[in-house]
Amino acid sequence: MSVGHHGWGGDPPRTEEQARQRIITATTRCIERMGVRRTTLSNVAEEVGVTRQTVYRYFPNLAELLNAVAATGAADFLERSRTHLAGARTPLDAVVESMIYAMEELPREPRIGILLEAGEETLFGRGMTSSVAFELGAQVLRGLVVDWPSVGVHTEDDFEELVEVMMRLMASFLQHPPATPRTPDELRAFVRRWLGPALTGGPIA
Repeated sequence: MSVGHHGWGGDPPRTEEQARQRIITATTRCIERMGVRRTTLSNVAEEVGVTRQTVYRYFPNLAELLNAVAATGAADFLERSRTHLAGARTPLDAVVESMIYAMEELPREPRIGILLEAGEETLFGRGMTSSVAFELGAQVLRGLVVDWPSVGVHTEDDFEELVEVMMRLMASFLQHPPATPRTPDELRAFVRRWLGPALTGGPIA
């Protein structure tokens, strides 16, 4: 049954969940055009073809709406990451390739980009170094078929600590890139050299 609201570009959603998803999709388009900091509920309402009051019905404030957008992006990113990393066979391969993939994809993903761009504590805390980001990364690693116990990764805390190291490195690379940017292969070799000993037990090359 239609939710019965006017507007919606002449095509009202049939369910409450469909309405929420349309608002989330419209917000993503606004963020792609204007960036997260310039996106407002008025922008979103105009994009959807409804009043601000209609948007408020589903999302009481902008923070809640942005969190919903980020959550949707996180779920999609998680699925893509698992597909991309399916061929990883060792813990080192899994860590290195997940970092390279994330650093290439995150700047192009506006929904995940919310976690990086919105610095307000009330919205997303510390972004890439938040507990939410650590849990997202841990979900990626846990889903890979590699021998984590062989490198001392057994518990949920182990996974989240490993992800914390990875996230802090990625945040540094993304926010403070070197004067001469590394190619993906150069960055891959750099990360393998310095993280390899921790994940293989061998000496630093």
